[in-house]
Amino acid sequence: MHFLDFEKPIAELEGKIAELRHLSDSDGINIAEEVSRLQLRVDKDLRSAYAKLTPWQKTQVARHPDRPHALDYIRALIEDFMPLAGDRVFGEDSAVVGGLGRFQGRSVMVIGLEKGRDTETRIKHNFGMARPEGYRKARRLMELADKFGIPVITLVDTAGAYPGVDAEERGQAEAIARCIDCCLALRVPLISLIIGEGGSGGAIALATGNVVLMLEHAIYSVISPEGCASILWRDGEQAKTAAEALKLTAQDLERLGVIDGIIPEPLGGAHRATEAIFAAVRDTLEMHMNQLVRIDPGQLRARRRDKFLQMGRGLE
Repeated sequence: MHFLDFEKPIAELEGKIAELRHLSDSDGINIAEEVSRLQLRVDKDLRSAYAKLTPWQKTQVARHPDRPHALDYIRALIEDFMPLAGDRVFGEDSAVVGGLGRFQGRSVMVIGLEKGRDTETRIKHNFGMARPEGYRKARRLMELADKFGIPVITLVDTAGAYPGVDAEERGQAEAIARCIDCCLALRVPLISLIIGEGGSGGAIALATGNVVLMLEHAIYSVISPEGCASILWRDGEQAKTAAEALKLTAQDLERLGVIDGIIPEPLGGAHRATEAIFAAVRDTLEMHMNQLVRIDPGQLRARRRDKFLQMGRGLE
């Protein structure tokens, strides 16, 4: 397992547990009592560390390489998934994955931003940074879902839209704007879940939903802490300070009314107990889906638009 900087004491304890288990397996020595004692210390240290995470530490957890990605959630939660590709204008963008499937017996359209797991898949998916064709594909799939009355689920995990010259030449800003406009125009339920990193317009293009949820240790901001630090202080080392100022944690954003709910993660983060987080996400999505499908299509659209128009308005 990959350990973060603040988890070094925990890494040492888990290393000792692994050594003891190896000795027990190879020499037939019963050391279960010592392993149990060390495991209790690990759980205690994990609980203590994760109870007081700073915004920068939450950023590290949100970016953890072992954290479940969009395709992991699709495999775990969506039955009979049929991927759909291409924007019908330029080409295919693997940073955006999407298609039809069944969630708890209900037909849904699922669209996600996929970062990739290893070097090969990260390059294939461009580290989750979509180009214009990715957002145009997402818009095409949402319009298809709207035409047939199929609810939409989006899974957001990206540092932001791809900033390359080729993306700008093909209309990156326009593609993102039209994707947001499409989200606001849908007459079907749209549930958005930020599973890791929600960066800038690249994230909000798929997160303009009736219900916007975040995992407990996910982040969501207008810019990355590193990007903010480089602009304000001309110093990337100020990323920790920027993370504090950005109010990018799920807890901050729920308090500010930007998101609608937080899904608790297992002790130590989603990467430590993937089955548990899949179950929590499934139950939460099902609850909200059952509520939204009962609402009139026109009301769904009106409430979604009003929700985003009200954000940031002060009290008179």
